[in-house]
Amino acid sequence: MLRFPLRLLFTFAALFALLQPAVGSAGDLRYVVDKSASHVDAKVPFFGFATKTARFPDMAGTFNLSFADMEALDMVVDIDARTLTTGDAQTKTLRGKQFFDVAHHPTVRFVGRRMHMTGDRSATVEGNITARGITRPIKLTVSFSIAPIASGGTQPISIVGTGVIDRRQFGMTAFPWIIGAFVNVTIRARMVPG
Repeated sequence: MLRFPLRLLFTFAALFALLQPAVGSAGDLRYVVDKSASHVDAKVPFFGFATKTARFPDMAGTFNLSFADMEALDMVVDIDARTLTTGDAQTKTLRGKQFFDVAHHPTVRFVGRRMHMTGDRSATVEGNITARGITRPIKLTVSFSIAPIASGGTQPISIVGTGVIDRRQFGMTAFPWIIGAFVNVTIRARMVPG
């Protein structure tokens, strides 16, 4: 009478082992940014009725999750501020000392530390953003092309993260009558197993 339940238990154990993702030894999902398919946009009100978008086309980073604690996130994204472009003469202004000061601060960094899943393919991510050597907290609303846990660490995942920062908190206070204070940031990243 005990032979069938034990056999069934061993069968379930074997199936469970086979279904575990082939990822790191600690059961982590490890991804790196696909630089060719990733960028950051920063959109700001301009003259009170229009918007201006700065694009950061050069970024690199990593995205690590642990099955032991799906809220514990290790995400680091480095954005090369020197590649910032607006497609017009404002590019030079935004790269200059009054804004990103890329000569002295060439990198903008986002570090994510906690993730709270709000759906199968949506989450909020809490972390910090550093620009001009100043670090401030930020919360991103994130959507995934596939559920992270369903990827098994073997499939690419596309991520869109959005959040708002106050540029004044980073010492970017120039032209307040022309450029709005609140910047809508969108991170679009394709993450590949790494």
